[in-house]
Amino acid sequence: MNKTLKTTGLTMALALCVAGSTNAAEPALPDTLSWTAYNVGSSGYGQSVAIGKALQDAYGVTLRVVPAKNDVSRVVPVVSGQIDFAAAGSGVFYAVEGVLGWAKPELGPQSLQMVMSSTGRNCLALGTAADANIKTAADLKGKRVPWVIGSPALQTNVTAFLAYGDLTWDDVIKVEVSGFDAAWKLLLNDQADAMTSFTTGGGTELNASPRGLHWLSTPHSETENWARMQAVAPHMAQRVATAGTNISDDYSLECGGFPYPILVTASDQDPALVENMASAITQQFDNFSSAEPSASGWAADRQNFQWVLPYHQGAVAFWKSQGMWSDAADAHNAYLVERQAVIAAAWDALEDKSADGFKERWMLAR
Repeated sequence: MNKTLKTTGLTMALALCVAGSTNAAEPALPDTLSWTAYNVGSSGYGQSVAIGKALQDAYGVTLRVVPAKNDVSRVVPVVSGQIDFAAAGSGVFYAVEGVLGWAKPELGPQSLQMVMSSTGRNCLALGTAADANIKTAADLKGKRVPWVIGSPALQTNVTAFLAYGDLTWDDVIKVEVSGFDAAWKLLLNDQADAMTSFTTGGGTELNASPRGLHWLSTPHSETENWARMQAVAPHMAQRVATAGTNISDDYSLECGGFPYPILVTASDQDPALVENMASAITQQFDNFSSAEPSASGWAADRQNFQWVLPYHQGAVAFWKSQGMWSDAADAHNAYLVERQAVIAAAWDALEDKSADGFKERWMLAR
């Protein structure tokens, strides 16, 4: 196998058939690739390792998965060229937009673009203690809700569910906590009443406890509620969950969510590498998803080509070769690429990047 990346590989490698076909051209990848991912033990890390093993078995490629504790340590090495890709979470949306924790002089908007993502059969929902009797989002009024210190993404997720119920943090009892796991422990110990989680990643202990677990439904027919939620969290999209604690094909949940993991790379990454990365993952889907069931969302037919992040030109070339890239996706992507350029120009034009009052100046310029 030729593993030397050349620009000519961009046109050579994409004489591909249907994704996953045994007749697909073998991807041209370097001997070693690197990804950042969530910490060891996370679903994102486990999926990345499973993909790495499939690449090793099929192509002799070594995928080095580097666990990173936060969005900055996952993203910055990719933008700087030290790492090839990041298997990230929804925080990359804020990174690209340069808001929340990224609205700092040393950070700012990050030039990231998508390769592909995993959209599972779970969803991001608000898990509530069953004994708290929270049947609708409006019932959160007066309840105890965790605020995870130093985690803008988790804070925004909860804020979005409050907005769905036409509430703010002034309407609930804010309970400050150090992390996601600690927030769920508060529910378990009857110190809080509700917390967000993917349905496959939280609530198991609470469900087995005397308090019990109830996932809050966010019906898609409640358009005004959804408009308020998406005003806070534009990356939230409607879906129906059939996987998770107390959730199945027979007991589905009308809810929302976003892809996880989201495979991103720097916008100036070699298009041939990006294209071949997407090709390799797609061809090896059956192998790694059978070894890691949580990775089922990487399937080609689970991709969302009109989400809130633009796709890299190499990824676009691959998905076009699969006959999956539409004119609507192309127009949406062009808009997002232009949006990135406008935000980057605003950042570059901001002359005063001193710390005092920086966030206010940046948000005004943005």
